Amino acid sequence: MFPKITIIAVLAGCTARAIAWGAAGHEIVATIAQIHLHPSVFPTMCAILNFTSPNPSEPPCHLAPIAAWADTQRPKMPWSAQLHYIGAVDDYPSQTCAFPGPRGWEGAKGANVLGGVRNVTDILLDWVVANKAGTVSEYTAANEALKFLVHFLGDMHMPLHLTGRDRGGNSIPVLFSGRKTNLHSLWDGLLIAKALRSVPPQYSRPLPYPQIERSLRGAIYDSYVRMIMWEGVLGEWEQDIPDWLTCPAPASASSATDDALICPHHWATPIHALNCELVFPPALDQPPYNDTRPPPALEQFAQASFSVAADPFLELDTPEYSGVITEGWVIEKLLAQAGLRLAGVLNYLFAEFEDEEARRDLRVGF
Repeated sequence: MFPKITIIAVLAGCTARAIAWGAAGHEIVATIAQIHLHPSVFPTMCAILNFTSPNPSEPPCHLAPIAAWADTQRPKMPWSAQLHYIGAVDDYPSQTCAFPGPRGWEGAKGANVLGGVRNVTDILLDWVVANKAGTVSEYTAANEALKFLVHFLGDMHMPLHLTGRDRGGNSIPVLFSGRKTNLHSLWDGLLIAKALRSVPPQYSRPLPYPQIERSLRGAIYDSYVRMIMWEGVLGEWEQDIPDWLTCPAPASASSATDDALICPHHWATPIHALNCELVFPPALDQPPYNDTRPPPALEQFAQASFSVAADPFLELDTPEYSGVITEGWVIEKLLAQAGLRLAGVLNYLFAEFEDEEARRDLRVGF
């Protein structure tokens, strides 16, 4: 069996794109990761984040407050914009769905979200090695790398951040419950907002798992996290989670970003496929909806709302579209995969183990 990222669940003890998932989505990913962190991760992680908690009954620091930091820094760090997405250029028409195709990806090689995940992980790994050797004394580089890692893992699990088609859906106006928006913004936040309104009332009460409850912060999405954990991570997906964290052997790694422990391209490939299978409905390629995209010269000005009232827009809050996403728990699974993979990377980087075999072992349990 190939090595797998350690995710010991110690619950018993350069064109700017729309923000992936929105702040709530990124914080949900970070909270799911928080639940699965090894206790030995916290001293190092919290020192990097320069955070201490006055309440010993709570985790000493939390990932959620820094989950959207990378988006807030884009104006100050314009070079980072291209690291939030990857523009596949040969994945349309949907029958091809190449990732990448013959022309690869738009932009400079490695300057994308997959390269971003790889780069900041390597920065943190080098910092850990140097810190253990006593050769570093400052945390600035590690602090930024950790914040970027938390964010990029979330971005990578938003399907429209993996395609260059129609600017990742930004150029496709649609309706959702009669509200004019665009395809990217729909996946960015509106689908999560609808899911939050649909959580069964029993999840407003604490679960009988203190390990989960300690990671919740009284946020609007707490009940949603409880539902994902109870029905998904502890329920329907429990047997699938080892596969979520497995990477190919180095000889079969399909990208320079991947190795046997951390493999963003391998993880992203089935997420990208959702663009061809589900995210872009076939009706968008047929009249009259294929005529609603702004002219190429105006794409840079495309916003979430489009002002030409006479143009028809496809309604996507329907049983055939949003209903399939809801029934299939598509959004919830993507958020859970992002959170568990983030926890796996952080545990690999920061957890203390007696030997390398234990470090590479995969144990998910309560």
